[in-house]
Amino acid sequence: MDISIIIPLLNESESLLELQSWINSVMEKHGFKHEIIFINDGSTDDSWEIIKQLHSEFNSVKGINFNKNYGKSQALHAGFIEAKGRVVITMDADLQDNPEEIPELYKLITEENYDLISGWKKKRYDSIIFKNLPSKIFNKAARWTSGLKLHDFNCGLKAYKLQVVKHINVNGEMHRYIPVLAKQAGFSRISEKIVQHQARKYGKTKFGAERFINGFLDLVTLWFFAKFGKRPMHFFGAIGVLMFLVGLLSAIWIGSSKLYKLWNGLPNILVVNNPWFYIALSAMIIGVQMFLAGFLGELLLRTKSDQKRYLISEKI
Repeated sequence: MDISIIIPLLNESESLLELQSWINSVMEKHGFKHEIIFINDGSTDDSWEIIKQLHSEFNSVKGINFNKNYGKSQALHAGFIEAKGRVVITMDADLQDNPEEIPELYKLITEENYDLISGWKKKRYDSIIFKNLPSKIFNKAARWTSGLKLHDFNCGLKAYKLQVVKHINVNGEMHRYIPVLAKQAGFSRISEKIVQHQARKYGKTKFGAERFINGFLDLVTLWFFAKFGKRPMHFFGAIGVLMFLVGLLSAIWIGSSKLYKLWNGLPNILVVNNPWFYIALSAMIIGVQMFLAGFLGELLLRTKSDQKRYLISEKI
């Protein structure tokens, strides 16, 4: 099979028939053997009924139905597991991604041997204040922290070699930074292609203001895991040892000062009345806790197992 097209969706019943027809037209024109995998992420409209209808009419259409809304990352994860095509394409179901881009994306993966091609919606039809500007900020931060020179990390239209999607673990809300996950997994041939962005034809966007906060937190998480994910003791242990030494040296200084003043008959105060005593005690306790956090992190890395994070109610 040439191409697997993975389409996560939430309440996009109005666009599904048009999208499937458009994709089929492109696939037939270029002679691609393909499959379309719709992942219904807990839609409350008729999306799943339409997917079942399409499955009954077209052998290329497959579907996964979540019992509730788990988020785009979980939907993509489920699609990646099912994908069998030589090249995997991800796109949104709202008709803002253009299927006409697929042949060129396929060519970049198969002929130019890229591992991942990320779409770049250079000209967008979204709100400048509520979507474009925050996206520019996050993309710049992602470039700085990851070293990848991409302009649009969160574009839904991407192309991958099959082995890439089989070796990355998209969890939480990390779908925004899949190119970074691919780089961390050892796939270095990552680039981008300018793609056409279309104005939303039906419905409204499913993303609210919380996506900006979540995006920033996810970026911090990625940076931390890139630096210390394989050796958490290097981060927590180093801070813990430093804090403990600060506390220990402070305690030694407090004790020595008390003994010196007692020996020479100088005025002194109770140790518990000295503010440095509590600073030293707190530093030693925090140091031990940080060291234990690093140890537990190392322990978890050695015992973790990949567990499915969603419940599928039906699959066709």
